[in-house]
Amino acid sequence: MKREQIITTNKKMEGKNMKKKFMRMKQRVIAAVNGAIMGVMLMSTTCLASATGSSSGSGGSGASGTAAVTQPLENLKTLVIAVIGAVGVIILAKNVMEFAQAYQQQDSSTMNSALKGIVAGLMMAGISAVLTFLGF
Repeated sequence: MKREQIITTNKKMEGKNMKKKFMRMKQRVIAAVNGAIMGVMLMSTTCLASATGSSSGSGGSGASGTAAVTQPLENLKTLVIAVIGAVGVIILAKNVMEFAQAYQQQDSSTMNSALKGIVAGLMMAGISAVLTFLGF
């Protein structure tokens, strides 16, 4: 009988201790989150920009100021599209040769795989033309 009472008492004490630990941990987490939010709110910076874009003395309109930012992005877009097109041509050539071999050996599963590769290569090779047509 005493042993059961001790076990029951220990379980009750563990429950109370866990509740206290949880409450302390909850308070610490709330304090940390509040501190992080306050830190983010206090780290604002002021950005002053010219409305015309000619404050640097270079003379010119605001469009020339934006061209300095957008031109590298346009170059990067052109490069990525060209790389995709080149890889598409390589995939297309590889799969055409693979299809020819599969046709010669009458291997239908390899022919099916090669046809899928040919379609993928055509899509990649033609993406630059499609994007140019769409105005990108």
